[in-house]
Amino acid sequence: MTPEQLLQHHDQARLWGQAPGVVGGPDTAAAYQQALAVRQLRVQRGEVPKGYKIGFTNRTLWERYAVFGPMWGTVWDTGLSFAEPAAVGTPEGRIDLTHTCQPRLEPEMVFGMKATPAANASLQQLFEAIDWIAPGFEVVQSHCLDWKFTATDTMADSGLHARLLVGQRRPVQQLAADAQALHTLLAQAQVTLFKNGQAVEQGSGTNVLDSPLNALHHFLKELRQCPGAVDLQAGDVITTGTWTDAWPLQAGEQWRAEFSAPLGSLSAQMR
Repeated sequence: MTPEQLLQHHDQARLWGQAPGVVGGPDTAAAYQQALAVRQLRVQRGEVPKGYKIGFTNRTLWERYAVFGPMWGTVWDTGLSFAEPAAVGTPEGRIDLTHTCQPRLEPEMVFGMKATPAANASLQQLFEAIDWIAPGFEVVQSHCLDWKFTATDTMADSGLHARLLVGQRRPVQQLAADAQALHTLLAQAQVTLFKNGQAVEQGSGTNVLDSPLNALHHFLKELRQCPGAVDLQAGDVITTGTWTDAWPLQAGEQWRAEFSAPLGSLSAQMR
């Protein structure tokens, strides 16, 4: 499938209609080049890359989806939004599911960058390049029927990314003094996910490659090894992978994620 065809299926929320592995092919590097070609088409028509998503960082889900390592894709201005701050209670936002294909919801931790991390950055150097942290909801999608795909399909499919809602942003220095403290805080944290007021699943930060900070560190190395990929920059937003399974979505539903203190909570109305 050409980059133009991939983008057309994305825009029209149409299934590929191909068996798993046909579109992504056998080669990881080639699949990412397909995604980067789609990225270039989106830039050419005026969309603005705002950062990245990291997927399949939750090892507890690898067997379920038959994908056994992380992958990544681009976050766009057209799909990125920020929840309204709340003086009391949970920040809330709306997520438009129009033109999404088999959408699912994931509660995640989101990082905002204040600088490009150093070459061969240590975990501490990466920490020093982070501006803020926030709870987030990523809406993921698949153009493969019933979410049956290969790893390379997910790479060619723009990392399965559709939408990102970011909650209250907290300066990283307010949460932890250094990388080890942040790693420990996030690894030990829990989340409870609610659908229409009913708890549906609990998850842990340690599910995400031992912590979302570790996931970001892993991704940085992978990104820099991919020919043609754009490095992390100041202002980039990176969402680091789901703490629970990905839950099917329909318009009209209300979802809420409550993370351990001091990470906060987030609510979203699907429309």
